[in-house]
Amino acid sequence: MPENATWDGKPVSPEPPHGVTIIVHRRGPAGLEFLILHRAHNGPDYAGEWAWTPPSGARYPGEDVESCARRELAEETGLALVVSPTAFGASEWIVYTAEAAPDTAVRLSPEHDRFEWLDPVEAARRCQPDEVAEPLRRAHGHLLASG
Repeated sequence: MPENATWDGKPVSPEPPHGVTIIVHRRGPAGLEFLILHRAHNGPDYAGEWAWTPPSGARYPGEDVESCARRELAEETGLALVVSPTAFGASEWIVYTAEAAPDTAVRLSPEHDRFEWLDPVEAARRCQPDEVAEPLRRAHGHLLASG
């Protein structure tokens, strides 16, 4: 497998940003919720680091960053939402947000075996290590401040 490749052998951009995370939120009867996905490749019972994450993935060489965010979101969840860049990431990994309607249907790719819509505090608690949880906490604070 090439040095700059994903877990399934696809090429990763050698220049930053190397990938994106998309924090998908919805506002419904239960209040603000974040979408998190459980990665299938360690089995359905795995609860350790990187078990739960927001939709995310690597950027292909030469791929536009926003196109990468839309592609990853569609591939992993079946969602076609407007994505907005944030200041919650780093130059190597960009974080986007996207708002979904309360009744949005999620269709998982084989990369994930289940998903949950959770309140922001529980979503951040479930997503480990801290580099996965921190953008969720920052997005939560931003969404609270913006109403």
